[in-house]
Amino acid sequence: MAWFILVIAGMMETVWAIALKYSHGFTKLWPTLIFLLAGGLSFWLLSLSLRTLPVGTAYAIWTGIGALGTVLFGMFFLGESKDWIRLVFLSLLIFSLVGLQITSET
Repeated sequence: MAWFILVIAGMMETVWAIALKYSHGFTKLWPTLIFLLAGGLSFWLLSLSLRTLPVGTAYAIWTGIGALGTVLFGMFFLGESKDWIRLVFLSLLIFSLVGLQITSET
């Protein structure tokens, strides 16, 4: 269950990062509120997963999921580059996250 909670926490990290962009320096109400809600939920879920998961592994996976989701959102919805080398590095990130999960003690 801790791994499932951690994945949801990582997804919420993606949400708050995107909301942060759309908040325009916290001058837009709804994106700012989404940022606060998703950020709080993300940290809370991360803290729940840390009850049983190793902190180094959980934190790396949490940030990795957030980074991966944010980059993919930028590529598909904000017109950011989809160069092949960028896709290679995203693949390496995915392999790293899977490898950390596989080698985790919990």
